[in-house]
Amino acid sequence: MAGLILWIGRQRENICDRSCSGALGPESVTTISRATGGLSVMLFGKKKRQIVRLLVVEDEPLVAFDTEYFLAEAKFTIVATIDRVADALPILASDTVIDLVLVDVNLADGSGIDVARAAQARGVPVMFVTGSCPVEATTLAAGCLSKPYAPRDLIAAIEAIEATRGGIAPKRVPFGFKLFDAKV
Repeated sequence: MAGLILWIGRQRENICDRSCSGALGPESVTTISRATGGLSVMLFGKKKRQIVRLLVVEDEPLVAFDTEYFLAEAKFTIVATIDRVADALPILASDTVIDLVLVDVNLADGSGIDVARAAQARGVPVMFVTGSCPVEATTLAAGCLSKPYAPRDLIAAIEAIEATRGGIAPKRVPFGFKLFDAKV
């Protein structure tokens, strides 16, 4: 588990940073118990994200810049931030690894619905990020987030899609977000 944290009473010690793999075995617990003098300990590990690599298709420069910035700050990898359907389709046709496409519906050179269809054909989930969610969204996308939105709501929407795709009820569905069928 990456980023495993050990709490002993009021002190926090990072006992595992990126080098740990899998769950701790009995020998590790024994070692921890000895190191803490037999005190009770709590171990916390961060769950590994399944959605990491994002393609952002947004033609409003400020929205695109802000989205890219706060997603990068939240440790997502931005495959590309583009503003045209014509630029999105070749990326989706390539071997580029993409975990989720964030796409606006109304783009300068066409419709984000065409991008969603191409992503769906490749098996890549889509989240529409738009002022007006299209009727077709329920069959093309995993969800639809209404603009304007707060950065925390975009992250929560991505986490809700990830949870649903993993067969788990999302912890939180943000305001302005519609979650669709997990199969998409």
